[in-house]
Amino acid sequence: MGLEIGIGWLTFFMFGSLVILLLMGLPLAFVTGGLGVVALFVFGDIHMVNMLPSRIFPFMTDYQLSAIPLFIFMASVLASAGLIEKLFDVVYQILGGLKGGLAVATIIASTILAAMVGVIGAAEVTMGIIALPAMLKRGYNREMACGSILAGGTLGILIPPSILAIIFAVVAQQSVGELFIGAFLPGLMLSFMFAVYCMARSYINPTFGPALPKEDRISIKEKLILLKGIIAPILLVVLVLGVIFTGIATPVEAAGIGTFGALCVAALSRRLSWTTIHNAAMTTLKASTMVLWIMFGASIFVGFYIVNGGQEFVTASLLGTGFGPYGILLIMMLLLIVLGMFLDWVGILLLAVPIFAPIMRSLPWDGLLGLPGVAPGDVNLWFGVVYMVNMQMSFLSPPFGYALFYLKSVAPPEITIGLIFRAAVPFLIIQAIGLALVVIFPEIILWLPRLVYG
Repeated sequence: MGLEIGIGWLTFFMFGSLVILLLMGLPLAFVTGGLGVVALFVFGDIHMVNMLPSRIFPFMTDYQLSAIPLFIFMASVLASAGLIEKLFDVVYQILGGLKGGLAVATIIASTILAAMVGVIGAAEVTMGIIALPAMLKRGYNREMACGSILAGGTLGILIPPSILAIIFAVVAQQSVGELFIGAFLPGLMLSFMFAVYCMARSYINPTFGPALPKEDRISIKEKLILLKGIIAPILLVVLVLGVIFTGIATPVEAAGIGTFGALCVAALSRRLSWTTIHNAAMTTLKASTMVLWIMFGASIFVGFYIVNGGQEFVTASLLGTGFGPYGILLIMMLLLIVLGMFLDWVGILLLAVPIFAPIMRSLPWDGLLGLPGVAPGDVNLWFGVVYMVNMQMSFLSPPFGYALFYLKSVAPPEITIGLIFRAAVPFLIIQAIGLALVVIFPEIILWLPRLVYG
């Protein structure tokens, strides 16, 4: 029999220790798993030892999770084959004649890239290497150049096939296909808002985003010829999303189609080689195992906390604030932004969603400002997309937002971390507006899944 401890002190011990060990630089997977096991043996009993295999094995045998390595491999093949660079170059040539065109091209290319990649690290680093030097060379405002890359890169969290959506669906027992379809319109909405901001700012002050000189622009005929080079990867994205949205294939089957299609696209571009396949396979191996180890560790940590009454404690604490459902949602969103400053997206999801999702399902969502609310059967889907939009904000939030440091790792020396922090602020405000819109107007999320699934 373990030591007796109240749930308040257990909360303080587990989450306090978690913060301290993470600040010491220890890996999240081993910190959460290790703390969970230590707490289990110190405060639990012999019967709780059964929690270890019972929490881990469901993840190891979950069919939906097999989409993760497939989508990562698909993205890695396309990146290794140089198709992402070609994509940006084409969009850059087509839109370069507009004021702010390069920033808009960066956001559009990031949007398409998000539909290929599904995670933000790859998109952020790739666009930082390709797009940032191009914009700085053309005299773009540094903050707007960095901000467009930061904001565009975070779209990989939201736009399907998002790896975050797959893991959320598994943890919250939600349909992956519905979550993909629900996230599609909010993702495009945010992409459009980012692009409009960059263009409006450049037209108000042309020094922010000067157009390409006339001698560097290309004719419409040349633009059409350039488009031929990216038709194959765009058709691949349309095919993968199309078979999911129409219900022809499950997300896992679509991932398999996408992987095979990526190999075909690389072959058509004469970029397919054993080196390309090896590099893509190693990237997939490292990323997939990182995700799974974090899932194992966080699952043990949260599982022990919930078994000891953590769910009831958090629910009572939130209800005790006296706020209504939307006030409680606001508190959750603020907590997620704070967690995003310290933890990566997998860890936040596995620590927060198992606790927050049941609370969300238990509350009535009657709508704000007299507008329609959310039916009980739609709450899981609505919260999933709201959560994903919120996670975009957490990635951009100074001082420790992950996207900020991804960009800094590939930026030239004159781009300081302070400048990157300032660059993130306008796009954080746009994301906050987007988050408010999907909360106030839940049909932005629910309309397309209802249309597809009836």
